[in-house]
Amino acid sequence: MDAAAIGRWDITLQTPAGAAPSWLEIRRSGLRTLVGQFVGIVGSARPISHIEVEDGELRFSIPAQWENGPEDLSFKARVQGDSMTGSMTFPDRKRRELTATRAPSLRKPANNIVHWGEPIRLLNGKDLSGWRALGESHWEVADGVLRNMAGGGANLVTERKFTDFKLHVELRLPAGSNSGVYLRGRYEVQIADTQGEPASDGLGAVYGFIAPNEDAGKGPNEWQSLDITLVGRRITVMVNGKTVICDQEIPGITGGALDSDEGVPGPLLLQGDHGAVEFRNLVLTPTQ
Repeated sequence: MDAAAIGRWDITLQTPAGAAPSWLEIRRSGLRTLVGQFVGIVGSARPISHIEVEDGELRFSIPAQWENGPEDLSFKARVQGDSMTGSMTFPDRKRRELTATRAPSLRKPANNIVHWGEPIRLLNGKDLSGWRALGESHWEVADGVLRNMAGGGANLVTERKFTDFKLHVELRLPAGSNSGVYLRGRYEVQIADTQGEPASDGLGAVYGFIAPNEDAGKGPNEWQSLDITLVGRRITVMVNGKTVICDQEIPGITGGALDSDEGVPGPLLLQGDHGAVEFRNLVLTPTQ
């Protein structure tokens, strides 16, 4: 059982609102101990200090992060080949059934040469053609700029789905605001008015997983640029022309992902449920 559980798992939870994604990594520490990390429906990756295995069932508990309730979040499941079934009990004591599959490696052959296609302009500067809001929208387009006017509105996703690509984004934030760009709808590159020591929740980070190597932000109310290359799980991020993440592997989905089906194409998602933000000149170049 110990060896069978080791690896990365894409989880789907059954909730009253429908299916919700989550993610788990299990690895061995020393001779006998299993440890790992976990991403919930929202939030960042959390360390798991000890995973117990008893009578064919693996179990762990971790402190609450953004979940409501007085208890720890607890997880239990059984592995059957490349599948897992079980349940998760949230800090509010509500129990949700889960299924999981082994996450795909998304690794490309060593001799694989990337060929880029024609660039696609994702914003026409006039309206939201090619996009749809996932709820009550606070988005508008004027003078070539896409604006999320206030926090708490809907996220915005492209109608088209993509696999591997280069993406150019220009953005502007008011002081203290926060947004994000989700690649394939699953991996958030953080947009935030943060300055100081680089962190995994700062501008250009892969949220909760990979911190930028420097703070390359210009500060609030300035137009800034993100240039992102995603091939398989490998990501490179440039902020304002400086490479802050260089060809790093994204372990798994980040909190707030649309789904956990990492092996299929997905849309681009702009986060609208956090704060005000402006975008312009979104250009995506897919692989051929």
